[in-house]
Amino acid sequence: MAKGYLITVYHAIYDVDKLGEYAELARPALEGFGGRFLVRGMPVAVKENGMMERAVVCEFPSVAEALAALESAEYAEALSALDGGAVRDMRIVEGA
Repeated sequence: MAKGYLITVYHAIYDVDKLGEYAELARPALEGFGGRFLVRGMPVAVKENGMMERAVVCEFPSVAEALAALESAEYAEALSALDGGAVRDMRIVEGA
């Protein structure tokens, strides 16, 4: 079974306090479904129209577990805490 990867890029951060509250709740919510953070932070370099934006990559045992994590009550609580504090692009990608 292929692993699932949750890839998030932050286009804008409007409220760092809300982002902090979100992160405190989101981390255990995602880890509870087998999520393991591989990348968190700003790019070292950008190429080919890349943008200097915060990126997060979280690996899951499967796409199904990644989807279940994002649909969980625990993650919904984290999203409530974020409450417009950031604009993000999120996607789940199946591992090669």
